[in-house]
Amino acid sequence: MRGNRVKEKLEAGQMATVLSSHSNSGDTIDLCGSLGLDGFWLEGEHGSVTWDQIGDLSRACDLWGMSSIMRIHENEAGRITRVLDRGVNGIVIPHVNTKEEAGRVVQSARFAPQGKRGMFSGRRAYGDPDYFQHANEELLVVILIEEIQAVENLAEILTVDHIDVFFVAPSDLAQTMGYIGRSDHPKVQETIDKALQQITAAGRTAGTLVTDDILERRVNAGARMLFYSMDSWIRDGAKRLQEQVAALS
Repeated sequence: MRGNRVKEKLEAGQMATVLSSHSNSGDTIDLCGSLGLDGFWLEGEHGSVTWDQIGDLSRACDLWGMSSIMRIHENEAGRITRVLDRGVNGIVIPHVNTKEEAGRVVQSARFAPQGKRGMFSGRRAYGDPDYFQHANEELLVVILIEEIQAVENLAEILTVDHIDVFFVAPSDLAQTMGYIGRSDHPKVQETIDKALQQITAAGRTAGTLVTDDILERRVNAGARMLFYSMDSWIRDGAKRLQEQVAALS
């Protein structure tokens, strides 16, 4: 057990930065760790992370004191347990649309008395005889509010205990609102802001995807777990380089 920087900062009322990249490799994590980010998002829903990679990738995060936060593709007890047993200290569950689905996440991810996670120690328990007594304290549980149904049910979802972050995901939300590929649509943006405000008003922690342009607006709406895509920075940097070269040609 080495702590969980993202969870510790959020519980202290601070903002936490989490970076993702399509390159889920130890080398990428080393680069990001040297930049001082709080956590690295391992992509197991849309990305290439496999079971045998989770241990090494989460160990790379440990070396830099970053939280290893992995998104999986379904709200299924066996899958949640196995990912946690492999060594990540944070888990992200997509498409949580009801109070019952949120409760199922907690039951799968946390040991008793908070849940019913399968009893197996895994990598994080090595050398720690009291692992089961404090594992829940260091685990970050994130659910994605990414469909309009979840927004409509948000008041009930927010009553579920032992969820650390309620993360509003723009792209799927836009799709379910009828604006596929248009997360920048004013109605989608307004819905995101209202959801973040509702989460914060309920005394819970909100998170969302941010860019340089939208960061201040999202923080003002209440977001505290701030998720950046490294790939967007690369695209923006490449665009600026091309524009500068073209201007000098």
